[in-house]
Amino acid sequence: MQTAATKLIVSNRKARHEYQVLDTWEAGLVLLGTEVKSLRQGKANLQDAFARFDRGELWLHNLHISPYEQGNQFNHDPLRPRKLLLNRRELRKLVGQVEQKGLTLVPLDLHFRRGVAKVNLALARGKKLHDKREDVKRRDAEREIARGYKND
Repeated sequence: MQTAATKLIVSNRKARHEYQVLDTWEAGLVLLGTEVKSLRQGKANLQDAFARFDRGELWLHNLHISPYEQGNQFNHDPLRPRKLLLNRRELRKLVGQVEQKGLTLVPLDLHFRRGVAKVNLALARGKKLHDKREDVKRRDAEREIARGYKND
């Protein structure tokens, strides 16, 4: 859902296949200057990224932001953990669900909203192999039905 004020940087297409999304949140990111410049060029990878609580704060791990070409000595570590910004009420709610129910936090996409980098986080449960097969069957059936309507 990209609006005029939102510019998509990168999305994690595999996340919806691997996980059953229960709820989503939009969180801000604490970034360095060279990381923002690199994101504006679209050089990021969310493939293996995940969020984890550490000492009451939420951190995004394994988000790969390539070093900025003109960054010189001010460049950053591409895989460093980045702090996520949510309000205290949302954090408390997430802590309870992640620790008690055994759910995980997976980033769905990374985007700019009014010039500020944001990440859409999903509270998700991992899918089993048979769940993935059922999803593929359902999608194929919907595609066949759509083709049937198109040909009529």
